[in-house]
Amino acid sequence: MSNPYPLPETGFLRLPQIIGDRTANPPVPAIVPVARSTWWKWVRNGTAPAQVKIGPRASAWRVSDIKDFIASGVLEAR
Repeated sequence: MSNPYPLPETGFLRLPQIIGDRTANPPVPAIVPVARSTWWKWVRNGTAPAQVKIGPRASAWRVSDIKDFIASGVLEAR
């Protein structure tokens, strides 16, 4: 799976940056092209990495965890 938008080296990504947001202006391309419900199901069952709470109502994922998730080949198995 090739993504034309490279991930940053370090930091955090919010969910719309991971699964994309077609309604944003400009649209945000998906790194992991799945539905929001599928992503949260994967987080619950341990397929996708767990989120990090960055505020009382805000979650994010470490870039390194997302890179490891992509490298694991889970998306090719779908």
